Amino acid sequence: MERRRFLSLALAGATIPARAKDAPSRPAKVVTLFKSPEGNPNALETVPEGLWIGEQVTDRAHLVDWEGKLIRSVDTESSNTSGIAYGGGFLWMGANGKATWREPRPADATTGEILKVDPSNGKTLARYPVPGGGGVHGLEYAEGKLWITSLKIGKLTQVDPADFRVVHQIPVQLSRAHGLAWDPPGIWCMFSNDRVIQKLDVRDGAVLDVITLSKDDPDPHGMCMHNGKLYYCDAGVAPSAAASNSPYVGYICRVDFA
Repeated sequence: MERRRFLSLALAGATIPARAKDAPSRPAKVVTLFKSPEGNPNALETVPEGLWIGEQVTDRAHLVDWEGKLIRSVDTESSNTSGIAYGGGFLWMGANGKATWREPRPADATTGEILKVDPSNGKTLARYPVPGGGGVHGLEYAEGKLWITSLKIGKLTQVDPADFRVVHQIPVQLSRAHGLAWDPPGIWCMFSNDRVIQKLDVRDGAVLDVITLSKDDPDPHGMCMHNGKLYYCDAGVAPSAAASNSPYVGYICRVDFA
């Protein structure tokens, strides 16, 4: 934080978000569970039946039970899917720009967009730009609002899904913010480049807790939470060649806190 702003906040009595080094940190034990239906999951969401999985290459959304058995699939108009949420009776999908690993389609996004999708048939009901512009990697629907990773401006943005009005924003302190998971008074955020999961205070972005993944764990992408456990997926398509050749490509994993 720039020194003058730090001092002005301190004098005003404002709460200054903690840095990651000030928060407790613990390693994670990662348990691999099963592969996604198509092997390129980059979006994960919890619902009573199991998990919604968004595939990054085909952009299909699959609903599977907790053993990975397919319940149903829908084709969507998302592209380069990165992030999925369920709320208000709809799927919300992060279209992170144009498709990269398949042939283009007329409805593909040209920049980051959030798609409101009918979960019964995959039909697009509305499209919204990412607040702040740029791309998107994570979505979370909680308490009637939608949280979005606004990558270009380095924030998590909370919007009202009724009109996509920005309600609140908090800063993030690391790059490539990915999957999100609601855990009040915080929201967990996966930072894929750093292989770190931070729990951020939803009021101001202060770091409340830190979980670290090892370099040998599955590559982190989409994330969700169920019964106090974090789950994440390895998309198998990543900037790192090593990650793309990992034996865990396509797996859904559970994080057991050490």
